[in-house]
Amino acid sequence: MTEFQGIYPILATPFEEDGRIDYTSLDRLIEWTLEQGVDGLGLFGNASEGYTLLNEERAPLLRHIVRRVNGRVPLIASSGHTGTDAAAALSKEAADCGAQALMVLPPYLLKPDGDGLLFYFDAIGKAAPIPIMVQDAPLMTGVAMPAALLARMGREIERVQLVKVEAPPTAPKITALKNAGSDLTIFGGLNAQFLIEEYQRGAVGTMPNNDIPAVYVSIWAHLKAGRTEQAWSEFARALPLIRFELQPGLGVSAMKHNMVKRGILASARVRHPTSALQGQGLVELETLRRMIEQ
Repeated sequence: MTEFQGIYPILATPFEEDGRIDYTSLDRLIEWTLEQGVDGLGLFGNASEGYTLLNEERAPLLRHIVRRVNGRVPLIASSGHTGTDAAAALSKEAADCGAQALMVLPPYLLKPDGDGLLFYFDAIGKAAPIPIMVQDAPLMTGVAMPAALLARMGREIERVQLVKVEAPPTAPKITALKNAGSDLTIFGGLNAQFLIEEYQRGAVGTMPNNDIPAVYVSIWAHLKAGRTEQAWSEFARALPLIRFELQPGLGVSAMKHNMVKRGILASARVRHPTSALQGQGLVELETLRRMIEQ
């Protein structure tokens, strides 16, 4: 059984200037990210611009990533949808292509109640025989999932084994999950802005952006070794960039520009409606990137 823990960056999706997927840059990105010592990869998430991928792009892209990674780290693929049948089909496809787990948002157009959420996640679990990470992200979906409901999902739905807590304040939500008797494997998100507090409350992993994985790996190593002051010192150095990349719609562009500067991506192209950083924003980003690299 795969043990999910540690640093799982959300892998960016590189694009050519004309908007096609850039598989050459993708291969460089995968190798560079793995060289930084990450524990796994998240695929097709918000920072992957998964919301812009065409249906016919997803399976070939996932199969390519699976072949390139070749079992070196686990892969968690985002597979939710606004409809239950579609979410189940996408989840089965991801499992068939080689993902080790699924990261699944709840439906967010017609927002179901608690029983509807149980039905949705159970249907996905019946379609795809791999672990499910419930993505608890109400800022994105408008769907609130209380700790008691998440704990119930973990008890009643066999495949629901993980949760990504992105419901701020995240650290108290993790404590509430523990107090609800949940034994779900807990990850943090929101670009790891509270990863230290989340770790101290019981999170076993986090899923940040893809441009500074070595920084997160180092912070995580300090935490696991009990070197809390060193973890805070390194986190404080990275915080200006982490904060900058939390700007809605601009974080993905910032991340890609950083990786272009490092020679990993050929282009910082994003797909609309993702916003492209430009002008003064690029000047500000360059200052923050240099702070990290000092």
